[in-house]
Amino acid sequence: MRMNPATTELARIFTNRFNQNPRLFYAPGRINVIGEHTDYNDGFVMPFAIDRGVTIAVCKRNDNRLVVESLELGETAVVDLDQPEQCRRGTWLDYVEGVARCIAKRGKKVVGTNVMIGSTLPIGAGLSSSAALEVGLTLALSGIAEDPIDPIEVVRLAQEVEHRFVGTQSGIMDPYIAVFGQHDTCLLIDCRTLQHRRISILGDVSFVVCDSGIKHQLASSEYNRRKAQCVSGLQQIQKFFPRVTSLRDVEYSEFLRIEQFISEPERRRCRHVITENQRTLEAAEAFERQDFRSAGELMYASHDSLRNDYEVSCDELDALVDATRNRDRVFGARMTGGGFGGCTINLLPREVDPEFEQFMSQAYTAKFGIRPAIFKVRASDGAHEVNAIPKLRD
Repeated sequence: MRMNPATTELARIFTNRFNQNPRLFYAPGRINVIGEHTDYNDGFVMPFAIDRGVTIAVCKRNDNRLVVESLELGETAVVDLDQPEQCRRGTWLDYVEGVARCIAKRGKKVVGTNVMIGSTLPIGAGLSSSAALEVGLTLALSGIAEDPIDPIEVVRLAQEVEHRFVGTQSGIMDPYIAVFGQHDTCLLIDCRTLQHRRISILGDVSFVVCDSGIKHQLASSEYNRRKAQCVSGLQQIQKFFPRVTSLRDVEYSEFLRIEQFISEPERRRCRHVITENQRTLEAAEAFERQDFRSAGELMYASHDSLRNDYEVSCDELDALVDATRNRDRVFGARMTGGGFGGCTINLLPREVDPEFEQFMSQAYTAKFGIRPAIFKVRASDGAHEVNAIPKLRD
């Protein structure tokens, strides 16, 4: 794959810093079109890998250390592989150490490596920069050690890093799409079976991101709290329907018959997940028949549920979504990612109205005094070694 200017610059800086030509590995960020907070409930999601991501430059060292530099943060850190592992420092080094230790835990080789990280993803914007980093590092460290890892195991490894080393009890969606993403395609992922169906979006519509500029300050703790509430709600539902093993097994008609017996806030959390699964399946069908108005209405309904039932939105995200309602040239919009800040994703006709960015920017700036970053994204391929045949494919 041809290197873009950011990757070329990363390679140049690396070569000057370490006096070696690096191998380069790339993993994309993602947008989730619909299906939020369903992946850790064995549900359905519909993301795509975007044309922005994390690039990792690596070369071998003569010792057993990882010397890691982040260009965006301007920081350098060291992981000594001969020392006991550390986790949950609360810094980006948790991702680096977590990946290395989880690779070794699987009986795979990890060698001393110089690592330089470059990114075109905004941190904390809900575009899954963390999963891109984990997947990219996994490919880079296993690649430089010449001990490759099966693609689906890369997904599980990244999730383990989040659970053990970062402390976020996340699902599999983000690393899955970072590994298996495909050009011009959404993936409808069944998070129980880890199977997916391709949903083509080639040329028919455009997806535009509006970045609120608000970071995920509550995301990790509230994410874990929401997951615990889903578990509690599921346990209450199982008293009525013992066959149920996850919220994905509950039909909405069944839930309506028993919801009065479910405590709050578990009732609303479960209602979101159950209805969101149904919305996601319906949205996939709408995209397949190119019924973008119906798909957009489902996106709006998803946002409303995330705001009212799951309570993970915020004033800034609500304002960005509400500004698009009743505009002829917008099919739909919703928050994307864990919530409490980050981005919205907007579904528009292929030829984006040139006034859209101006209108959104003016409306948001007038209300919050913050100029939002607004940019178009395209569905792109998943993680791979740069200038090589992509290694991760389903």
